[in-house]
Amino acid sequence: MPTLISEEKLTARTARLGIRATPRQQLLILRAAEAVNKSVTNFILDSACDAAENTLLNQRFFLLDDDQWKKFQEALDQPAKVNPGLQKLLKEKAPWE
Repeated sequence: MPTLISEEKLTARTARLGIRATPRQQLLILRAAEAVNKSVTNFILDSACDAAENTLLNQRFFLLDDDQWKKFQEALDQPAKVNPGLQKLLKEKAPWE
């Protein structure tokens, strides 16, 4: 059974991340952090977390216009094609069994 982690442990900044940057990248980050009145740490963490969330959402969420949506629905409505390789695989015992 998974161990529950307290909210305090999840929000405490105990994990350490290290990055290397070029002087140009450092200056860009410093200027941007100043522009939004954040510390460099907060700016980098906020920016990295935003990018991480977007990356993960893009793995699950996609936008389609009306024509694309119609084609997508039509493809889903098609009967499944027989796939001998998949049928063979599904008949095999799983490695963990």
